Amino acid sequence: MQKLQWIQNKILNSDDLKRICNVWRSTGNKIVFTNGCFDILHHGHIHLLAEAASLGNKLIVGLNTDSSVRKLKGADRPVTQENDRALQLAAMLVVDAVCFFDEETPEELIKTVTPDVLVKGGDYEIKDIVGADYVQSHGGTVTTIPFVQGYSTSSILERIKKL
Repeated sequence: MQKLQWIQNKILNSDDLKRICNVWRSTGNKIVFTNGCFDILHHGHIHLLAEAASLGNKLIVGLNTDSSVRKLKGADRPVTQENDRALQLAAMLVVDAVCFFDEETPEELIKTVTPDVLVKGGDYEIKDIVGADYVQSHGGTVTTIPFVQGYSTSSILERIKKL
């Protein structure tokens, strides 16, 4: 299989993701889930994904669609289109699957996956993480990964505006 095809095969719809999660779970894998916009992939994102991946055997990334990002971040976002963001994430060795969600939150996708570990960045408190109650009620854990200071898409865009 060519490498590009291998990368593209990691981008799944929710039905295929549910099937692959069942296979992974049946073979004893610990499934980790995180989500975000991942617009302008940067060091902070890579740190989050690598740390999240270390908490289990399979890392799934829920990715906001372009329309979902616009609802959350405004009309001038995302900078990078959803298919490009998905391809960038899927190309990472630590990422096992990427799945889009169009809603403002990944709650339905989390229910589809039922991860063993739910991960968000350090700007969240566990009580405020969407899906935390659901994951914990199914025996999973919820954790946050501290931010890498100075790295955010918003700060990158602000620096560009000043140039």
